[in-house]
Amino acid sequence: MNTSHVKEEKVQLKTGYTTGSSATAASKAALLSIINQKKIEKIDILLPKRSYIQIPIHSCKFEIDGANCSVIKNGGDDPDVTHGAEIIVELSFTEKINEIEIDGGEGVGIVTKPGLGLEINKPAINPVPKKMIIENLREIGKEILLEKGIKLVISVPKGKELGPKTDNPRLGIINGISILGTSGIVIPFSTAAYAASIRQNFDVAIAAGNDTVVLTTGGRSEDFAKKMIDLPEHCFVQIGDFSGYAIQQCGRKDINKAYVVGFIGKLAKMAAGVKQTHVKGSKVDMSFLSELAQRCNANENVIQDIKKANTARHVSEIIQKNKIEGFFDLICSETYKHMRKHSEEKVVIDVILFDFEGNILSRKSEQ
Repeated sequence: MNTSHVKEEKVQLKTGYTTGSSATAASKAALLSIINQKKIEKIDILLPKRSYIQIPIHSCKFEIDGANCSVIKNGGDDPDVTHGAEIIVELSFTEKINEIEIDGGEGVGIVTKPGLGLEINKPAINPVPKKMIIENLREIGKEILLEKGIKLVISVPKGKELGPKTDNPRLGIINGISILGTSGIVIPFSTAAYAASIRQNFDVAIAAGNDTVVLTTGGRSEDFAKKMIDLPEHCFVQIGDFSGYAIQQCGRKDINKAYVVGFIGKLAKMAAGVKQTHVKGSKVDMSFLSELAQRCNANENVIQDIKKANTARHVSEIIQKNKIEGFFDLICSETYKHMRKHSEEKVVIDVILFDFEGNILSRKSEQ
């Protein structure tokens, strides 16, 4: 049975497809190869938004009562660590009429913490991919399902080594990667995806009974923060450039306290009231920093040097070289003020500004 007759418009795959879409394609190809007793080279799958995409099948082995098919995950223009990984599906029949079981095999992570909307000690296969697989199999397997059930085992041979390179260890997913995807296709760096991962991190912390989080701007600031703040791994959340959004979500999700930790570059932007601190999205405001220096009684030469500075790090060097006191304290207190405002005054804030060696330049918290 061929699915190429579908009327829905196909999505041009300029980008790529998720691990969930890869597993769906392998599952559908496996069932179709049994039905047709023919090797499947490519397959159309139905996405959650009711359009179809075509995905190439990497390998396809079949018999009368079972099949094993795989897809090579393609991240397109947004290759993550799972790009190029082989997603394998083994399909067999059961006696449970009209039931479709989906299990995880080698390289699919196991959930160990609450807050993800997934069962503890079960495979990390998210609800949307599960639904997508079931829907696509029911589309072509109606007759088979009248007489028997279908069991699928999804495996990712490289999953165990890829898992630690993802957010999974922090979220309590061990021994592999997750089978993910909400739309089925990968959009190059989307703010929606990053925002969703921040919310998910908060949900895990809350479900574990923690109401304090440490918001860091990246891996290095997180490493420094871990040396001085004794909290479980899942309480450390890398917010990247989304400081305003992250602290707003803290307020909405009843987080009691948030440490805001970073270096001069990001904190200088937060101090100026910038909610999203992406390098391309906003520049460090040198005139704002020069005004802060002026408030610290810096002389005119220093103020002019700051206005001409290339980066916030450069400003930091000028401040330290000229022994301007109080400047870093102002960065922290201005950041504190804006973060409190973004949280609607609901969250206790503790701002920590590190230098690039991990020393604390300044800190501002509740008096």
